[in-house]
Amino acid sequence: MNTKTVPHPSFFIDEHIINTIRKYVAEAEKMGSLNPQQLSVIYKEHWFNLFVPKEYGGLGLSLPEALNIEESLAWIDGSTGWTVTLCSGANWFIGFLDPEIAEMIFDSKKVCLAGSGRSSGIAKLKNDEYEITGKWPYATGAAHATAFTANCLIEKDGEILKNEDGSDLTASFIFLRDEVTLEADWKEMGMIATSSNSFEVKKLKVNKNRRFAIDEKQAVLPDKIYQYPFLQFAEATLAVNISGMAIHYLDLFEGIIKERNGDSHYTNEQLLSLSLRHDTAKTQLNEARQLFYKTIQRSWNEGKGSKSFSYETLKEVSIVSRELAATSRRMVDEMFPYCGLDAADENTEINRVWRNLHTASLHPLLLQ
Repeated sequence: MNTKTVPHPSFFIDEHIINTIRKYVAEAEKMGSLNPQQLSVIYKEHWFNLFVPKEYGGLGLSLPEALNIEESLAWIDGSTGWTVTLCSGANWFIGFLDPEIAEMIFDSKKVCLAGSGRSSGIAKLKNDEYEITGKWPYATGAAHATAFTANCLIEKDGEILKNEDGSDLTASFIFLRDEVTLEADWKEMGMIATSSNSFEVKKLKVNKNRRFAIDEKQAVLPDKIYQYPFLQFAEATLAVNISGMAIHYLDLFEGIIKERNGDSHYTNEQLLSLSLRHDTAKTQLNEARQLFYKTIQRSWNEGKGSKSFSYETLKEVSIVSRELAATSRRMVDEMFPYCGLDAADENTEINRVWRNLHTASLHPLLLQ
């Protein structure tokens, strides 16, 4: 891809798929989770397995390739893009799982991991197993997840174990769907169809091989994607969701301008002002996208051969990811007052995009 001219998200997804996903957006919000027709498309396209090796039934994409798809899906529908991004990000953990567990979990064409990054569980080490109790919020895709990942503090002989620096020792674990209890507590104004609900386990006993470490130095699979540090991986994948939704918003704003042409309530000067505002916002967002994708591609190319990524380049990835998210929010907020009352009607498409973007933007990894 030529990073000097980043294509519009519609370039990467078939029009029929775009129409199918958007057809069920309103119904998905009523359900509080993705519609079965939307999920059917995701399973067929293997989008939950963007980063899973082909031998496990995945697409085995590079990070830049996957980011194009994630941004495009977020442009189509925020809830769909966010769910694919978070669940494919969790499926990325296959690179760090015990091979026996990976074989078991990824034995389904509909495999979808959901999880939480909060260390809100306690794993008590007892002989050759752990007894785990905890509750974790915001597990995107919980309604259709086949397994769940969670972070826990490690306890032994009644005491929380510590790292060398004195901080609490935290480890990641994977649970099967029938081992967790779900709570439908996702009540936010946006991303309604992501089913980002809580899950819980109580005194669940699991073998030691359910524990894994999200650390490129401890990757089990050799693919380059598992050598890419998780922080920058997460920042980049989340950022393109915000930009995808912002592009959708600006597309809808362009439609508003066209509708107002010929309307006697608006003067030519007012219409020209709206067009200039839209053009400026579009230009600034595209410039942020170009810099973002250029930096991502450079970081990915840097890892060839040695699979090592320099601190300086990774720091740039963090910066451009946050800047892309911030620019996207800013462009949408600058256009909002000029959209009319339709933008405040929760049943309209433009309001849904606004709600989704501002809900997703609250993720702490996107804040500058």
